[in-house]
Amino acid sequence: MPTIISKFAKRSFDTLEGLGYSREFVSKGLITGAIALYCLRLTYPVVRDKLANGKGSTDARTDAAHHRNENNNLTKQPPDDPEAKKEQIIIAKRNRQRRAGRQPGLNLDFLLQLRQLVGIMVPRLLCEESGLLAVHTLCLVSRTFLSIYVASMEGAIVKFIVRKDVRNFVLMLLKWFGIAIPATFINSMIRYLENKLALAFRTRLVKHAYGMYFKNETYYKVSNLDGRIENADHRLTDDISTFSSSVAHLYSSLTKPCFDLLLIGIAMARSSRRMKANIVMGPALATVVIGTTAHILRIVSPKFGQLVAEEANRTGYLRHVHSKIITNAEEIAFYGGHKVEHSQLQEAYSRLVSQMNTIFTQKLWFIMLEQFFMKYVWSGTGMVMVSLPILTVGAAAVPVSPEHSNLIKSDEQGVSERTQYFTTARNLLLSGADAIERLMSSYKEIVALAGYTSRVAGMFEVFDEVNRGIYRKTTLYTEERNLNGILEFRDGQPVAKGKIVFSADANDTSIALENVPVVTPNCDIVVPSISLTIEAGMHLLITGPNGCGKSSLFRILSGLWPIYGGTLRIPKSFGGRPSMFYIPQRPYMSCGTLLDQVIYPDTRKDMEAKKISEAQLREIMRMVSLEHILDRDSFDEIRDWKDTLSGGEKQRMAIARLFYHRPKYALLDECTSAVSIDVESCIYETAKSMDITLLTITHRPTLWKFHTHILQFDGQGGWVFEKLEEGAQQKVPTVKANTSTPSS
Repeated sequence: MPTIISKFAKRSFDTLEGLGYSREFVSKGLITGAIALYCLRLTYPVVRDKLANGKGSTDARTDAAHHRNENNNLTKQPPDDPEAKKEQIIIAKRNRQRRAGRQPGLNLDFLLQLRQLVGIMVPRLLCEESGLLAVHTLCLVSRTFLSIYVASMEGAIVKFIVRKDVRNFVLMLLKWFGIAIPATFINSMIRYLENKLALAFRTRLVKHAYGMYFKNETYYKVSNLDGRIENADHRLTDDISTFSSSVAHLYSSLTKPCFDLLLIGIAMARSSRRMKANIVMGPALATVVIGTTAHILRIVSPKFGQLVAEEANRTGYLRHVHSKIITNAEEIAFYGGHKVEHSQLQEAYSRLVSQMNTIFTQKLWFIMLEQFFMKYVWSGTGMVMVSLPILTVGAAAVPVSPEHSNLIKSDEQGVSERTQYFTTARNLLLSGADAIERLMSSYKEIVALAGYTSRVAGMFEVFDEVNRGIYRKTTLYTEERNLNGILEFRDGQPVAKGKIVFSADANDTSIALENVPVVTPNCDIVVPSISLTIEAGMHLLITGPNGCGKSSLFRILSGLWPIYGGTLRIPKSFGGRPSMFYIPQRPYMSCGTLLDQVIYPDTRKDMEAKKISEAQLREIMRMVSLEHILDRDSFDEIRDWKDTLSGGEKQRMAIARLFYHRPKYALLDECTSAVSIDVESCIYETAKSMDITLLTITHRPTLWKFHTHILQFDGQGGWVFEKLEEGAQQKVPTVKANTSTPSS
């Protein structure tokens, strides 16, 4: 095959030569055509997009007309693709989470976000980060001076080689090895300080993020009340780390090339002046070539910021799917849902692979064009710049060193001087070209940084809004569901109009709800309005069917859910005794010692401040029938208590925490469902003897005797609050009760 092609090419060239066209002319024409086709290949997508934008409105009107005519035979809509629908749902959800019109890229939003984050990373003029930046900048400047000095040394070495001056050649070689020691040290210091800067920036951002994340239960509200961040763990770890490394690296990538260009330009001008050449022609040519190539690269450059941000989103979603499987592994195993989870995991990974392949494809053509300009076009321009002083100035104009005039002839000395100039200028131009290449390549890094900046700054923005009670979540709100105008919406989101008032009087320990609606974060109105007052010693039993608002009421009392109307009055904590303490059905076991499980969320210092001894903790363990654990393990034993303790033991451990903290009110949400009836009765009697007012959600009739009042929900928005008669076995009402005038 190659032989056939070569014969065909030879015959074609012979035919063209017969027509009067030389081989050189034909070759140039072929090369020019190839370059033109390649440039057309790069500029065609840009032109196509602009034309598409211009026709956007026309296409929209045409599509609308097609939809209007979908009932006749002229147009038919293609069948829906299930996989495409899943993709659209995920993309629509991500777009709802992102603020309208805010796309990561080189725009004003990026500059404002970066300024905000820099203010966090470098909080003061005199701080550790400022010192690291100053030392890092000093190393970058020193490296530039060393590069210029090394380039001049290489020129001198080549000059002495041309002159066959062995003595000076050896001396310059020794200087060369001597300068290598500080040069390598400076290079290592630049990398070391860049890593130190990245770590210092990350530390500042992590401290700030953790402070916002744990302020006012933001960690709970972000995942339950707000829908903009699904994978806060990924943003708090990987995104902050990547952003910090990108900022530190970008500082080096921008600062050192700027120093290089400034100082190398001055050195080149001095060399050209020494050669008595024009010092304007070369820089002017370089400016025109570099400006033209930079403009072309900017036009054809893909939107790397959006591509990187999308890749980070899909990576975070993949981690979210993994986390969901780990969290719900038992339920998935019971259902046998591994096939569904496997398909969802594969789909999430396929979407990530598709995005990465898109980025690779975009980079392929862009890097090819970039390398063509930077390696070949710039190299040719550099050769022209270096040759100008030599070609335009005669040998007689070259200065002759007086100390060597008696050793060599003027012509030989002129050759060595020109050789020294050429070698030095070539090295300086290579360094300058490398600096410009790094500056232009840093454009991609800046655009990628815009993507990471958008995610980190967006996370801080969500944390701040959640701290101020501003939530944004997709709701199924309709006018029909908004009974009697209970909810007020602004920009599609419900407004929390209710108030929480803390009692300033230590003697006022009552809990009062005044026209407070029970509304879920999804805007489901469970109870339109509830008004009641709970005094200390008024042990309240809360009953009703599933989904009637029992646990929702506890979340409102604890301040976890926003109040969309009315007023909630709760007592303040006095004397180190909390006002309310919530115990769920599945208690949380922290990582630590056995003592840490009993006193959670207190620490040992808090326990010592309350003057509680281990003997008292042993007595508490005996009250909840957990003394057998102390016989087996000491208070200092560290285990994975979540797996070590059984379900009933974990519930009794939660009761031990209740006895340790001794709150004014205990919110008990089916917290003894795995405890035997005799131990449960003993626990309730002990709690009442400690002057703890019980608010209990339970389905066990054996617990009715420990309460004085009952709050019954009917599941339709109605409720009844009344005194519980001794020995009564009341049932949940089947009809909607009066919600405005509860009985006492």
